[in-house]
Amino acid sequence: MQVPSLSISRRTRKTPFSRRVQEAGVKAYTVYNHMLLPTVFESVEEDYKHLKSKVQIWDVSCERQVELWGPDAGRLAQMLTPRDLSDMALNRCYYTPMVDETGGMLNDPVTTKLAEDKYWVSVADSDLLFWIKGLAHAFRLEVDVDEPDVSPFAIQGPQAEDLVARVFGERIRSIRFFHYDYVEFEGQRMVLARSGYSKQGGFELYVDGSKWGEPVWDAFMEAGADMDVRAGCPNLIERIEGQLLSYGNDMTRNNTPHECGLGKFCQTQQAIGCVGRDALLRVAVEGPVRQIRSVAIDGDPVPPCNELWPIIGGGRQVGTISSAAYSPDFRTNVAIGMVRMTHWDDGTKVQVDTPHGMRSATVWETPFCNQGGPE
Repeated sequence: MQVPSLSISRRTRKTPFSRRVQEAGVKAYTVYNHMLLPTVFESVEEDYKHLKSKVQIWDVSCERQVELWGPDAGRLAQMLTPRDLSDMALNRCYYTPMVDETGGMLNDPVTTKLAEDKYWVSVADSDLLFWIKGLAHAFRLEVDVDEPDVSPFAIQGPQAEDLVARVFGERIRSIRFFHYDYVEFEGQRMVLARSGYSKQGGFELYVDGSKWGEPVWDAFMEAGADMDVRAGCPNLIERIEGQLLSYGNDMTRNNTPHECGLGKFCQTQQAIGCVGRDALLRVAVEGPVRQIRSVAIDGDPVPPCNELWPIIGGGRQVGTISSAAYSPDFRTNVAIGMVRMTHWDDGTKVQVDTPHGMRSATVWETPFCNQGGPE
């Protein structure tokens, strides 16, 4: 049976790097924030091996920036998240769970403070722009909310720092994790942060102006030619090993940050002004009854997890698997799932109802990459 194709129109936007991505031999895309996001170049497994040993450049323009600019920018930023932003410095990037009035997750972006009256919110796949504009209007805040022409470009992998130093100089080595500094590219000032959607280390360059997309791409490819730099993308296997969550897949508005294991990023008592503060304070007293866990699924490689797979314990459903892939390094199927408290302890044996039948599985409290390394 022929697999249906996805019809692409102007509603799905290309990026400043799209031509270079095509030339690099991209094999598959997904649609993310109404833009094209590459998902495969050589193969998921080959891309994974290269990412963990070399360096890749990623077109992650789909991580759109929502810009808050004006006297009430700080107030609006705090309304969005239970993370306390009161002491946030100008050179910082914060991972910020964002919630609605019920405490449900709306997004899990990185928020960057550019000035006392200017923030960028680098959003995951949801129309968070409209929620933020609605809050600004409803509370009559003195702030402009818009999407600037800024496209993130990630450099990820064990050799990422060396490659970025070749392009911008040795001083970039002093940028700490989730901090940023300014660099210049052909006279254009841009933000460079030590961050990214992998556990392999790297940076994200906020390319300010679409016209710089291809020149930036070419500069990094030329600088890393002898390092076997390649075009890459967020890798399914690697992100599951690191328990990097995907909004819309592993968590939705039906989940609180505490259920998603993000409680350490919530200083709800101090986050005065957060619209979901009262709801989350009630949740914090009782604690979650389910929570994100890593799950090792036995047997041959499982197929892509395009729907939730039931987790079975004691003859009843105790959770669901939302992401899964076979890991060559751990030699097992690695997965992320939402598990009830009765079965979320480390080492708990369960079963997973996969499209290939029932499989034995083990719940892990921490990410695979924290389990002492691959066998």
